[in-house]
Amino acid sequence: MVTPMTGLGILESTPRRVGGFVAFLAFALAAQEAAAQSRPPVPSSEELPIALLVDVTNDQVLFAREEHRRFVPASITKAMTLLHAFELIEDGNLDPRQQFQMRAETWAEWHRKGSTMFIGAEDRVPVDDLLMGIANVSANDGSIALAEGQAGSIENWLDGMNARARALGMISSHFGTPNGWPDEGRTFTTASDLVRLAKALAANHPQKYARYVGKEGFRYNNIAQSNRDPMIGVVEGADGIKTGYTNESGLGYLGSAMRAGQRLVVVVAGTNLQIIRAEAARGLIEWGFAEFEQVQVARMGQRMGSARVQNGNRGKVMLETARPVLVNVPRGQTNEMQVSISYDGPLRAPIVAGSVVATLLVQAPGQEPARIPLLAEHSVQQAGFVARIWNGVRGWFS
Repeated sequence: MVTPMTGLGILESTPRRVGGFVAFLAFALAAQEAAAQSRPPVPSSEELPIALLVDVTNDQVLFAREEHRRFVPASITKAMTLLHAFELIEDGNLDPRQQFQMRAETWAEWHRKGSTMFIGAEDRVPVDDLLMGIANVSANDGSIALAEGQAGSIENWLDGMNARARALGMISSHFGTPNGWPDEGRTFTTASDLVRLAKALAANHPQKYARYVGKEGFRYNNIAQSNRDPMIGVVEGADGIKTGYTNESGLGYLGSAMRAGQRLVVVVAGTNLQIIRAEAARGLIEWGFAEFEQVQVARMGQRMGSARVQNGNRGKVMLETARPVLVNVPRGQTNEMQVSISYDGPLRAPIVAGSVVATLLVQAPGQEPARIPLLAEHSVQQAGFVARIWNGVRGWFS
């Protein structure tokens, strides 16, 4: 059920570079034209099949292209390995001070295979270093060492990764490797799922995220390497998260930037040129911050309306916000917003106060609506026999 609301005021490894220069010129012209018309500066779908920009502070989609299309994430997979590790630390099942040593067979297989942090054959590596290497130099060897060291086997680690993904609602993702090495398509994801992952990393583990993600580089065994992230040190507020590349997947990127408490997450995937990946990610982030203004639609705990209740000791439940409602609106269009309440109704009693029972939809012209959860302001008990009969009779005349 969608209930219109009226009278609501605004409250306050290195891929090939062939054609790179030509692609840069084409992208620059497209970005200039897009800026003039207030459109997102992204190349054509042929050059960049997948792109997504989301404000994860309110889960509002600002730009989407094939956000539900499955693709091979390559080393972006390591972002899921990081989240699993963060959760294990939180649960007391992993300690950054622990040290793991690779089995000889594992070292022989992964020594200098793809991106690496150059773990030596006899090294006992602290988990802290493994996480730094995975996050910032895309360490394939570090990912395997962490997985086997903590879980005893790659299979056990993957069970944990996939369980975390399901718990996040990443329904179109599966991980068949801890590091994204080609595995005949067993590992796949979507841009929409990766945004869920990025939000969980930053919001659920802010201290670990700040410690491990988004550094300019990492040194291990006296070998210094730079982070290949295209936004760190270039885009204001950028703090990661992970690049990916294989011949199978092409180039992809999951990135994030935060300014004044607002976090935007960008996903680009499927391109064959580094310049396209870098400029599209930067351009989308800058466009998102520049072309939208955040408008406060409601205060925390503000009553927004009501929803009908079936078989309850009350015929309706009042709906309130769980947090201040801030919505991104294209500049100059704040007076053209439409606000409504959506719920599967009538709701069925019993209803517990504080539970999410409806969604506030706020939409500006040409934009995906912002979807904000609404809570039951009070509990509604299940009605007794006589009350249910009365509710049925009353329903005939409502």
